[in-house]
Amino acid sequence: MSKTLNLIKTNASNPKVWIVAGITVAGIIVVAETRRRRKKAMIIKREDFGAFMERFELIPFPQPPPPAAELPLSGLTFAIKDIFDVKGHATGFGNPDWQRTHEVADKTAVVVTALLKNGAKCVGKTVMDELAFGITGENKHYGTPTNPNMPSNVPGGSSSGSAVAVAAELVDFALGTDTIGCVRVPASFCGILGFRPSHGAVSTIGVLPNSQSLDAIGWFARDPSILHRVGNVLLQLKAVEPRRGRHLVFADDLFQLSKVPKQKTVHVISKAVEKLSGYQLPKHVNFCQFIASNVPSLKGFCQHSTNLQNGISALQALSSAMVSLQRYEFKTNHEEWLKDFKPRLGPEVSRCVLAAINNTYEKVKSLYKVRTEMRAAMQSLLKDDGVLVIPTIADPPLKLKKGSSTEFHDRACALLSVASMSGCCQVSVPLGEHDGCPISVSFVTYHGADKFLLDTVLDMYASLQEQVSMASNSAPLPDLNGNMDASELLKEKGNAAFKGKQWNKAVNYYTEAIKLNGTNATYYNNRAAAYLELGCFQQAEEDCNKAISLDKKNVKAYLRRGTARDSLLCYKEALEDFKHALVLEPQNKVANLAEKRLRKLVS
Repeated sequence: MSKTLNLIKTNASNPKVWIVAGITVAGIIVVAETRRRRKKAMIIKREDFGAFMERFELIPFPQPPPPAAELPLSGLTFAIKDIFDVKGHATGFGNPDWQRTHEVADKTAVVVTALLKNGAKCVGKTVMDELAFGITGENKHYGTPTNPNMPSNVPGGSSSGSAVAVAAELVDFALGTDTIGCVRVPASFCGILGFRPSHGAVSTIGVLPNSQSLDAIGWFARDPSILHRVGNVLLQLKAVEPRRGRHLVFADDLFQLSKVPKQKTVHVISKAVEKLSGYQLPKHVNFCQFIASNVPSLKGFCQHSTNLQNGISALQALSSAMVSLQRYEFKTNHEEWLKDFKPRLGPEVSRCVLAAINNTYEKVKSLYKVRTEMRAAMQSLLKDDGVLVIPTIADPPLKLKKGSSTEFHDRACALLSVASMSGCCQVSVPLGEHDGCPISVSFVTYHGADKFLLDTVLDMYASLQEQVSMASNSAPLPDLNGNMDASELLKEKGNAAFKGKQWNKAVNYYTEAIKLNGTNATYYNNRAAAYLELGCFQQAEEDCNKAISLDKKNVKAYLRRGTARDSLLCYKEALEDFKHALVLEPQNKVANLAEKRLRKLVS
């Protein structure tokens, strides 16, 4: 520094020296200030789990004077996703370039004002996936909010910060938006309640759109009574409504996508409603076959050479239509801005945006037709008192910075497309843990039945949590093994039933054979083949696992397990099975074709 001062003294009359000195000093100040702000931001981030973009307070409207009743949300605090307008603040949409190129809002979003009018206090805006694209919750610009239950895993998105703020008990409830799962996924991953209302039921004025035909305002809470109170305000519901009977409809085929044992999901819910009044005996449906028969326009979105009635192909077609609709409307809404400003985007979001902008959309009318048919199909299935029960998401939260695979995305979107494409209301409900990960199920009912669904959650929640506790403390159901008496005869009867295309009968015979002799790989392998014909892919996979554990060179077991996993959209695992089959039998044509197709999908 002394050399610098001597240089200035020597050349004091030279104005260029003073300019250089000024710039140097200014640079030092800027660097110091940047470091100070980063340090402060890191401290704040540690305190709030990285959930908040911006902290501020919007004071609720004053309480009415007595004897008027207290405002329904009095004393509650909430946070909002950085997609809602707040007067005097720039809405960031999860991206600094968006925030930089847009003016501050001159009005506050209708939904935020409604909450303030009813006594709640807003304490800030939360982090989100850029442009509301993505379901992992990661943001390269502002960091990824920390999942309070699993700090090494993603919180889910795109409403990640709002979910984390609730899960970490920083607020009583929070607002998000849900396009293709942006409330439901983070609710599931963070172990809290997440509600997606019927499409159009809550005003989106003052909310940035991603895809207006799919966007819905959603909210998170830890307590079902708060979820219910917020719903009453936002949906402008009547305080009292006559109690109605209910019947649960389990989508058995969709639970095959989940890796959580049914003992912790379907069994828990079934036992919970046994103790409650007003619930009919649960029904069970093959949901994919139902929509394949009732949503004819899906045929236009089915993969070539795939029959809609096979496995979950109908749901894959629905998911494909949903993603196409989102991308088409996103392009319509934001293409001009993207081309004018060329924003910096994270790699995952950049891929989604490029796909949206570069695609040509030839089936636009069909997209909206699928949506209309899907809503009518759900009304037909559920009538006035039905509640569809499905897994919220197929897989546990991904590890941070791992990136989402095609497999993860496809399996997630298959389940998330049900409510998004029908416009029905859905609530994700936590059901404890499995292998250290939060698990959840979702209840879905027909469009416009939001109060009915909120009432159902409030009614069932305590009984559900009681059953969750009991299930977590109980041992898994044991396998039944027996002697070899008559097992071969039963196997032959099973084979005869299989050849006669009597799949259920074949399963029953093979099952009896397994009870007598549980160490014969052929029995499990044959039953797996029958399960595949029935579309029971999870059971087929389990039987193949057992067959392979008993006979590691069983080519048919690898082929059948690969087929089951492929049908469950577990592409990487299926690929490994077909590779293994080719090692054992290099000329196997089925394995060879499947291996080539899956290698393209995985890459």
